[in-house]
Amino acid sequence: MPAKKTVKAAEKETEVKAEKKTAAKKTTTAKKAAPAKKAATTKTTAKKAVKVEAEKTVEAKETKTTAKKTTAAKKTTAAKKPAAKKTTAAKKTTAAKKTTVKKVAKPEVVKKTVKDYEDVINWKKGEAHAMDWLYIEINANDLLTEVEAGVDNLETTCQAILNCMLEGDGFIVEPAEENKVSDKLTVRYYCDNLSEDRRKYFDVL
Repeated sequence: MPAKKTVKAAEKETEVKAEKKTAAKKTTTAKKAAPAKKAATTKTTAKKAVKVEAEKTVEAKETKTTAKKTTAAKKTTAAKKPAAKKTTAAKKTTAAKKTTVKKVAKPEVVKKTVKDYEDVINWKKGEAHAMDWLYIEINANDLLTEVEAGVDNLETTCQAILNCMLEGDGFIVEPAEENKVSDKLTVRYYCDNLSEDRRKYFDVL
C-alpha cells in the first residue's frame, strides 16, 4: 500500500499543478499574440509602402509639371528672340528711311547767274554815285564771298565784273589768263558819270 500523502505535500502538488496551468496559459497567449503582432507589423509596413508610393507619385507629378514649365519658359524665350530680331530689323529699316529722307531733303545749291552779279555791281556803283564817290574798286574773290560764300561760282563772278566795265574804267589787277577768270581780278569803276551814253569798256578797244 502506498504511503498516504501529507497535507503539505498535497498542497505543494496542487500549487505545482496550478503553476503548470498558468505557464501553459501564458505560452498559449504568447503564441496567439505573436501572429497578431506579426499581422500588425505587416499592416504597418504595407501602409508605409503605400505612403512611399504615393510620395513617389507626387514627386513624379511635380517633376513633370516643373519640366513642362521649363519647356514652356524656353519656348517663350525662343519666341521672344525672333521678336527682338524683328525689332532690330525694324529699327534698321527706320534708320535707313531717315537717312534716305535726309539725303532727298538736302536741297541742291542754286548758283547765282551773271545777271544777278551785274545787278549787285550796278547797285554798288549807284550807291557810290549818290555819295559823290569818284570811283569804287571791286575784287572778284571779295564779291563772290559777299554774294554766295562757299560756292564755286568764280567764273560767273568774273564775267559779271567784265560786263559792267564802261569806257574810262580800268583794271587794278588784270589776270594773265585769256578769259581773265581769277580770284585776284580787281576793277576800278568810275561812278561820277553813270550815263547810259557811256560805251562798254571792250567796245572802245
